[in-house]
Amino acid sequence: MRANPSPFSLNLGVNAKDKVRLPFSQRGWSWAVVGAVMGGLMALLIHLPAQWLAQALLNATQGQVQLQEVQGSVWQGSGKLVLTGGEGSRDALALPGRIQWQTGMSLNAANHPQFNFNLNALCCMTQAARLSLQAPERLQVWQLQVDDHQSQWPAHLLSGLGAPWNTLQPEGTLKLETKQLRVNFQTQPSWLQGEITLTAENMSSKLSTLKPMGTYQINLGGASAANPLPSLSLTTQSGSLLLSGQGQWQGSRLQFRGEASAVPEHAAALSNLLNIIGRRQGARSLLSLG
Repeated sequence: MRANPSPFSLNLGVNAKDKVRLPFSQRGWSWAVVGAVMGGLMALLIHLPAQWLAQALLNATQGQVQLQEVQGSVWQGSGKLVLTGGEGSRDALALPGRIQWQTGMSLNAANHPQFNFNLNALCCMTQAARLSLQAPERLQVWQLQVDDHQSQWPAHLLSGLGAPWNTLQPEGTLKLETKQLRVNFQTQPSWLQGEITLTAENMSSKLSTLKPMGTYQINLGGASAANPLPSLSLTTQSGSLLLSGQGQWQGSRLQFRGEASAVPEHAAALSNLLNIIGRRQGARSLLSLG
């Protein structure tokens, strides 16, 4: 009597001399492995922790600008912005509230990759700042574009950067405005286009009893046909401490020359400050950088 085959037996229909065909070809397995690897990389990129962004900012600023208590991912998250004097410094001040960011990627009008950033400081912005990092053909020059934007920041935060700000301990409001700002990451003179204006309103310092000392404006202008190098100017809008100066970038370094003085009726109250901020020459204090 012939036994019936077990219901769990499998008849391959081949003998020992025949080659068994695998359900996937070698090429099929290769594509499966590639797909798995690519899927894993995409999952990793999507879920990159925000700590990676915090570490990148730490390295780029030599520890002077930090993101602490970060949450979320590189693509969407938040953290506390802290300014410090760098490695070994005990100076550190945190911006009140948190910084929030959201990033994405798209193609620009020329079908080149573009990274988009929305950045919002809850304490200091009425709306998020929008930035885009664009890569032209063959990735030769990356360009950062900043939409026109206004924000206000507490001046005392600068004291966290260490010397000389921790000595001056400024107080007041810093109003920042950008117009048609473009930054090209290259070594050519025309690396900056557009305008950045910083207005320091009702400024005071622990080095003077005069409060406020005045309101000042710093203007950083991009290159033009008449002036191929980005330039910087410092002017006094109002007040008893008079500040003025002009600067220009030479390569990656800023060369700035200016002076500070006081109106006669407040010269005594500002004398100590004038001794600290520059080289004293009579009633004036000469400012120099680079």
